[in-house]
Amino acid sequence: MKLLIFGYGFTSKALAHALPDTWQITATTRTPEKAALMQGAKPRLFPGDDLSRDIAEATHILISAGPDAAGDPVLAAYRDAFVSAKPDWVGYLSTTGVYGDHQGGWVTEETPLVPSTKRGEARVAAEGAWMDLHRNHGLPVHIFRLAGIYGPGRGPFSKVRNGTARRIIKEGQVFSRTHVDDIAQVLMASIARPNPGAAYNVCDDDPAPPQDVIAHAAKLLDLPIPEAIPFKDADMTPMGRSFYAESKRVDNTRIKEELGVNLLYPDYRSGLAALLSAEHDVYRSRCPDTSV
Repeated sequence: MKLLIFGYGFTSKALAHALPDTWQITATTRTPEKAALMQGAKPRLFPGDDLSRDIAEATHILISAGPDAAGDPVLAAYRDAFVSAKPDWVGYLSTTGVYGDHQGGWVTEETPLVPSTKRGEARVAAEGAWMDLHRNHGLPVHIFRLAGIYGPGRGPFSKVRNGTARRIIKEGQVFSRTHVDDIAQVLMASIARPNPGAAYNVCDDDPAPPQDVIAHAAKLLDLPIPEAIPFKDADMTPMGRSFYAESKRVDNTRIKEELGVNLLYPDYRSGLAALLSAEHDVYRSRCPDTSV
């Protein structure tokens, strides 16, 4: 099996590390410096290297690179190569932002795509471009709409510890989220049970207000719960504020019923507990004489 990854980031690395050693993995990064540090995959530069042969030889391809102002950069560079390619599976990592705002209501993969941000609009356009290759040229494309991603090194604990975590309160606001290891197992399940043309919501079972997640992290650390700040009074960047423009609960039934996925972390409480336990394990391994 030969996996080609466009964009070797947090999520795609989790998949690469979860796959058996029998897989040959090639992945792109933007700079020679990052390529020199890459572990777990053969590095290629994108943009820079000619990846036409890599596309032709890959049995599986994961698109983790997001769209830019000009559209999807991978298709802009290699659409013709994908038209000619014959992989067994292609995965495109999208976002639940394609659904827009539903004022806390539930969305499924059948919900119309009505994004309320420019980022969401760009994702809808990119999804459509990849699905056109499926419909018109038989490319076995699968869409994965990811909720808010967290995992090792990407969680609330550091901000709670250093006092920068904020509990911003907006009435009725809820987010869905997903642990990166659950994303990896969903992708592996899809590779094992391909269904070209399918879209999957990837999230846990428990959409929750963001302030609840921060409060729970503080409790796990036995630290004071950060003070609540009304949304209207919060000093936020335009990017940060845009995330609060949408509120929805994302349904994950399809990954369970069609792919047979049993979530490792079905809610943020189990996910945060696992992250904290892993931190403690790392500390103990570095300080084996610690008696506490």
